[in-house]
Amino acid sequence: MSDTLLDEKAEGEQLKLAAGGAWVAKNAAMLETQIDHAARQNAGAKRVDIDMAGIQRLDTFGAWLLERLVRSFTARGCQTNVTGLAEDYRALMDEVHNVKLDAMPHRRANSLAYAMESIGITMVSVGTSIASIVNLFGAVVVALLRVMAHPRSFRFTSMVHQLDNVAWRAVPIILLITFLIGCIIAQQGLFHFRKFGADVYVVDMVGILVLRELGVLIVAIMVAGRSGSAYTAELGSMKMREEIDALRTMGFDPIEVLILPRIAALIIGVPILTFLGSMAALYGGGLVCWLYGGIDPDIFLSRLKEAIALNTFQVGMIKAPFMALIVGVVACVEGLAVKGSAESLGLQTTASVVESIFLVIVLDGLFAIFFASIGM
Repeated sequence: MSDTLLDEKAEGEQLKLAAGGAWVAKNAAMLETQIDHAARQNAGAKRVDIDMAGIQRLDTFGAWLLERLVRSFTARGCQTNVTGLAEDYRALMDEVHNVKLDAMPHRRANSLAYAMESIGITMVSVGTSIASIVNLFGAVVVALLRVMAHPRSFRFTSMVHQLDNVAWRAVPIILLITFLIGCIIAQQGLFHFRKFGADVYVVDMVGILVLRELGVLIVAIMVAGRSGSAYTAELGSMKMREEIDALRTMGFDPIEVLILPRIAALIIGVPILTFLGSMAALYGGGLVCWLYGGIDPDIFLSRLKEAIALNTFQVGMIKAPFMALIVGVVACVEGLAVKGSAESLGLQTTASVVESIFLVIVLDGLFAIFFASIGM
C-alpha cells in the first residue's frame, strides 16, 4: 500500500485533493497527519475539490476525517466539493455530516453571566417538567372520564396486578421501616423528655407525629423509591422497544391501557399501606415505651386515646391518595420521556424518584398549612 493516502495539487487559488487507499482506523495516524498538513499548507485556497474515487475502503473514522477536512476549509470561506464517493458510503457520510459539533463558548467558572444562564436553563427545565406533569394529569382525567362512560373498557385485571406489586408485595418492607421509625421516635423522645420528668408525653408525640405526618410521608417516599422507579423503568423499556408506538398503531390509548391502571393501583394501595405503616409505627413506639421507658402498654393506650382525636387519623389518610397521585403521574411522565438509550432510562428513573420525593414533601407542607388554617 502506498504511504500517500491524500495527494495535493495546488493550481493558483484552487486546490485539488485526491484520496486513495484505505481510509480506516488502522491508518489513523497517517491520515490525520496528511489531512492536517493539507489544511495547514493550503490555508489561502478559495476552492477545494476532493476526489474520493480512489479510496478502497472507508469506515466511520475515515468518514469523520473527511468531514473534518471539509469543515476546516468551509469555515475559512472556501468552496468545497467532494466527488467520486461510492454510493455504498453515502449513508455513512450523511450520518457524519449531520453530527453537530458547535463548540460551547468558553466561560469562566465564576462568570455571573454563566451563573444566570444556568439558572435560566434550570428554570426552563423545571417549567417543562411541570407542563408535562399537568399535561399527563389532564390526559389521565380524560381517560378516566372515557372509562366511566364505558366501564367495560377499564383494565381491571391490570389494576389488580399492579395493586399486588404496589401494595401487597410492599407490606413487609413498609411495616419494617415504619416500625423502626416509631421505635426511634419513641426512644429519642424518652431520652430527652426524661430530663423534665415528662416521659408520658412521648405517647402524645408519637401518636400525633405518626398519624398526621410521618406515617403517610414515610410510606409515600418508600413507594416513590420502590414503585415509582419501577413504573418509570417499565414504561421507559416499553418506549425503547417501541411497544407504546405499537399500541397507538393498533388503535389503543397508552394512557388508558398502561397508565390509568397503574395510577389507580397507587391511589388504592397507598392509603392501605399508610394505615398499616401507622399501626406498625405506633406498635414500635409502644414497645420502646414499655421496654425502655417503663410505660405499661395499658397506660400507653390510655394516654394515646387522650392525645389523639379522629381528625388526627383523618389528616394522614386524606393526604395518602394525593401523594399517590403525585408519585404515579411523575413516574409515568418520566417513563414516557425516556429516549432510545440505557443511559436515558437510568437518568429518567433517577429523576422520577427525586422529583416524586421532592413533590411529596412540598405537598405535605401545603397540606400542613391548609389543615392548620381550618383547625384540623
